[in-house]
Order: sequence, then C-alpha cells, then structure tokens
Amino acid sequence: MKNDFAADNLDVQAFAQAGATVQGEAPLRKFPRLLEETTGEGADRPVHWTAVGEQRTVGGAPQAWLHLEGHTLLSMTCQRCLEPVDMPLSFERSFRFVADEAAAEAEDDLVEEDLLVTSRDFPLRELVEDECLMALPVVPHHEVCPIDVPLSVADPDFEAANAEKPHPFAALAHMRPGEKKSL
Repeated sequence: MKNDFAADNLDVQAFAQAGATVQGEAPLRKFPRLLEETTGEGADRPVHWTAVGEQRTVGGAPQAWLHLEGHTLLSMTCQRCLEPVDMPLSFERSFRFVADEAAAEAEDDLVEEDLLVTSRDFPLRELVEDECLMALPVVPHHEVCPIDVPLSVADPDFEAANAEKPHPFAALAHMRPGEKKSL
C-alpha cells in the first residue's frame, strides 16, 4: 500500500487505514484567504500542520478519522493602537468522515465531532486554511501597546461644541403672544 500521501489530494480512507501521518509547511502566501486577514506583512512566514489518520470500528463499521493541528504567526493590526502586532495562531481539531453530504447532514445534530465527506482527493491544505481562519483572534491586540493609547470615552472638543450651541427653539420664544421672553 502506498504511504506517500499528498496534502492537496489526500485519499482519506487509505490515509485512515494506514494510520498515516502527514506533516507540512507552506508559506502564508499559499493561503490567500488567511493572508487577507493580516497586514500584508509576513507572506513568507510558514504555516505548519500535522495530520494523523485513524480508523475506528464502531458497531462493526470502520470509520475514518483525521486529527489535525497547526500553527503560525500572523502580522495583524492591533485594535487598540492600530499598530502591527504579531499574533500566534494555533488549532487542534478532529474530524470523522462520512460517506456523503446527506449522511453528514443527518448526523450533524446528533454527534459532537465535526463531520466531513470522504474523498479520494481531499484538499487537506484548504482544511488547514479553514481551521486557521476559525482560530483567528476576534480582537487582535498587544498585551502592552508600544505607544500610549488614550482610553478616554469623551472628547473635550465635542463637549465644548455642544455647550456653545443655543437651544434650537430659543429663537421662537419671542413669537408666543403674552408670554415672558426668557432665554
């Protein structure tokens, strides 16, 4: 049996039956959707991943599993100071493979594991990119920003501008007959 498995067209069943392991590394530029989430810097930084196949027998039926982990370092924009920040990114997930989309849809609400459809040319590198995207920080930021960030909730110029404005109906006060004029 062939034990040389490719990340771009992985035969899932053979990979699981062999209990094989595939390790890979590719520059960030090979993951265009992930690169879009960065400042554009670090396109040559590596994205590392390891995939391990496993076959489990449940109820007499063999099931293919894929255990995937990966990590990289992304240059993102700090949401506090708006300066670049290097954010470490890692993930670790396991997937069980089913025969087709109908089986995945039928079982999805009944099981806790993630389900994928079995394929003879499964795009493992795309799955690595998907998992990296899902592991992105919601709000990337420095632990301590390199510049002082004003954390004020009020702008003094805004308050001063509002204080100078007259009431919008003050000019109409003189139009009411028999009433005192007050401003």
